[in-house]
Amino acid sequence: QSYCHRLQHDMYFLTSNSRLNEQVVDKIILQLNRVYPQILTNTEAEKFRNPKASLHTRLSDLIKHLQKKGERHCQEFYRALQINAEQLYDELPSRKILKTTDSAEIDTDKERCVLNDRGPVFFLACFSAAAGFALFWYCCNSDAKVIGRSRRILGFSPIIIGRHVRNICMVYLEDISRN
Repeated sequence: QSYCHRLQHDMYFLTSNSRLNEQVVDKIILQLNRVYPQILTNTEAEKFRNPKASLHTRLSDLIKHLQKKGERHCQEFYRALQINAEQLYDELPSRKILKTTDSAEIDTDKERCVLNDRGPVFFLACFSAAAGFALFWYCCNSDAKVIGRSRRILGFSPIIIGRHVRNICMVYLEDISRN
């Protein structure tokens, strides 16, 4: 949403119920005049700071003037509002809409944790149980073909289970094949 549309949407909120007081409006106008001289000229700043006009009228005129000037001017108004009245800036209706649309998006990190909430230890435990069951199945079967195949598998797996464990398993398989 463009800043001009946001400002049009927030105009009623800003001008109603005297949410902005004289001092804050003057600070915003001075910031738009001094810090960003291209936003408000000296004559425009004097016009919007005129104490003879009501605050509601001056603020409405300022917002309309900035909307006519374009997107960058409206953006600078929001920046000045954020600097001088941060609490009010956070309560703007357009900010609330932006916050709700941002929070409606799915957070993939949270969803990943929710879908896999048991963690890597659970995975390793299940994998170890399955591998142990498979090893037990091959070792306990009296068929010589199965023992030969398991010996070949264990022979090529020093990286997976470690050299010492492999040697113990190979000795166990040789004892079983002799019996």
